[in-house]
Amino acid sequence: MHCMRVPFGPQHPALPEPVHFTLKVEGEEVKGIDMSLGYNHRGIEKAFQQRDVLKDIYLAERVCGLCGHSHSSCFVKGVEDVLGIKAPERANYIRTLVFELSRIHSHMLFLAMTAYELGYDTLFQIIFKDREYCMELLEEITGNRVHYVINTFGGVRRDFKVNPKMREKLEILKKRIKYHEKAFNSEKSIVKRTRGKAVLTHKDVIELGVVGPNARASGVSMDMRRDEPYFSYGDIKFKVITKNRGDILSRINIRLEEVYESLKMIDQLIEKMPSGKIRIPVNLGGIQDKEVVSRVEAPRGELVYYIRTSKGKTFPERVKIRTPTYATMTAMEKLLTGLQIADVPIAIMSIDPCLSCTDRMTILDLKTGNKKIVSGDDLRHGNY
Repeated sequence: MHCMRVPFGPQHPALPEPVHFTLKVEGEEVKGIDMSLGYNHRGIEKAFQQRDVLKDIYLAERVCGLCGHSHSSCFVKGVEDVLGIKAPERANYIRTLVFELSRIHSHMLFLAMTAYELGYDTLFQIIFKDREYCMELLEEITGNRVHYVINTFGGVRRDFKVNPKMREKLEILKKRIKYHEKAFNSEKSIVKRTRGKAVLTHKDVIELGVVGPNARASGVSMDMRRDEPYFSYGDIKFKVITKNRGDILSRINIRLEEVYESLKMIDQLIEKMPSGKIRIPVNLGGIQDKEVVSRVEAPRGELVYYIRTSKGKTFPERVKIRTPTYATMTAMEKLLTGLQIADVPIAIMSIDPCLSCTDRMTILDLKTGNKKIVSGDDLRHGNY
């Protein structure tokens, strides 16, 4: 049978962000793919070098609308290593608390979008309604709903007090996530479209470098919160959720169970929350010639920041970001090959891709084979 090439994206109703796939299909079956990134390039890494590290906290927060706290936490953690300082214990508890709330916020958006891709618009709306409880808690604690920027060097910029309404919302969320777990696993058409589909095996995950919930759905027990504890993760007990099938339904259930686990972690953080300062004075003039690698467990997996600084300079020499989606996109061909075309949108959604924090731009000269990384000035002046 003749193999046809079917374009999918970059603008498509089933894609929340622009990415382009060329599907090689025989009949309705996907036999292979070509993938193109680069539609969202914003020159973020270059922009880090053009601002001082204090302003870079706000830039890091805006790398991604869902993982903003993960990015600012990873950047702040790295610069604090450069300065050789440690935030007060209460500050680290608050950072961890916001981290887990932002994980819930991200996972619930994934669950809602998954319901939408499966054609369950009512379930999509119900999950978004329930997600509001988490958004309201984040707003109450940080003052903002999406970009919290609660992190600063040496601690956090804002304190909070636990009140009965906060506890009530947390309890409601526990009940609601159990409801959604039942909905995804008992509705026959959802199970039929997700069980055994778009499988990534344990071997695939190891060979392709997949991280986060997508790796844990294939039986790979890896989580930076447990493996290299940061902030206050070493003070609380939690399970690293794993599944073994590596299919779409496993990736859904991983996130459902992680939401419930995060809620239990938040209970512990509130109960153990120490008193004391929320930040310490910091002298940014103490920056030395140094390079550090900072890692945290973002909602989508291991997030890595490489930071290089120069003595006495508050502008970093280099900031390199390795996002979890960037690592996971290597698995797309394995994920989609063998599927029916109708299953491609839900398969892509099942890895919870975030293209805004993934895209980079490289120009390849097809005549010479030379590659060039384009700077912000080059883009502005057309020198490429």
